Amino acid sequence: METRAAAKRKKESVVVVEKQHPKKHRVVLGELSNLPNLIVPKTQDLSKQKRQCLENSNFKKLSSLNNTLSSLQIDQQYVSDINEYLRAMEIQTKRRPMVNYMDKVQLVVTTNMREILVDWLVDVAEEYKLLSETLHLSVSYIDRFLSVSPVTKSRLQLLGVSSMLIASKYEETNPPRVEKFCSITDNTYEKKEVVKMEAEILQSLNFEMGNPTAITFLKYELYTEMGISNFFGMKLIGLNGYDYCFRRFLGVASVNQKTPNLKVEFLSFYLAELSLLDYDCIRFLPSIVAASALFLASFIISPEVHPWTSSLREWSGYKPVELKVCVLTLHDLYFSRKASSFRSVRDKYKQHKFKYVANLPSPPHVPSYYFED
Repeated sequence: METRAAAKRKKESVVVVEKQHPKKHRVVLGELSNLPNLIVPKTQDLSKQKRQCLENSNFKKLSSLNNTLSSLQIDQQYVSDINEYLRAMEIQTKRRPMVNYMDKVQLVVTTNMREILVDWLVDVAEEYKLLSETLHLSVSYIDRFLSVSPVTKSRLQLLGVSSMLIASKYEETNPPRVEKFCSITDNTYEKKEVVKMEAEILQSLNFEMGNPTAITFLKYELYTEMGISNFFGMKLIGLNGYDYCFRRFLGVASVNQKTPNLKVEFLSFYLAELSLLDYDCIRFLPSIVAASALFLASFIISPEVHPWTSSLREWSGYKPVELKVCVLTLHDLYFSRKASSFRSVRDKYKQHKFKYVANLPSPPHVPSYYFED
């Protein structure tokens, strides 16, 4: 059985258009027999008239946004300071999961159970329309908590929804209420249990909740190009402005004028989300995952062109050889050589709204000379 989000993606792939009647679906979380079902609430699609009004409104907002962005001035010292701050933060031990926590800390939880949980959380994020930052931060909290506290199989999903609750409060403008995270587990956990686990996570992580993720570094590029000196300045022009600026900046990663910037963006996001599934990827710093995702996205779109431009090298501070192991790992994930049985991320990026980037063809191997200096 499947989530409403997964069912919707499947329906969109059908050529024959039928009138759809929303139904309540109940979905088992992966292969863990004692983890609860997922109840998906009904939602109603916006009418054609409402959608048209929203599109017109967004167009006007983006038009005025262009004028706002053109007036913003860059302070290179701020940009340099932010970059140094993020790089210093990502290597702090208190913000990093233990690389071998499955062997050292966990007695029951396995890498496969973790993959099942992350795969399910991708659908939960889709169900509640959460940001990519929220998903990445949720998985970061899960890995950090599992690095210090043994968890039983019956409490693993509780850890997942409680971590996503905290991440939603940190990232979302309008985060889902606790009751939503209870209902998504078929009310297997009561509100007081979720709140209690939330407190346990906060205490275990010493309330250090602001660690950067791969998405942080993927989107950090826009600050250098667009002249936004800090994260708070970007928030002032709104979330739509944030994403719009990022898409404008992706010209740096586009290998030629014929390559749509949106494909580079979505393919980079797709590769970064695939890395969440793989327990082995926690050994890589978020900045390396971000740089590797851009490297591989550029290669997949234009295999005949060197994927690592001077602009990307200057932004990331990484040489191609430093990205080789991570790039090849992401490439294996892209070809389903790893985590092949987990479909939520792959199905998500097969949708029209993500430009079907999960269906893009790629050479089976990345030439070794692309990793030479």
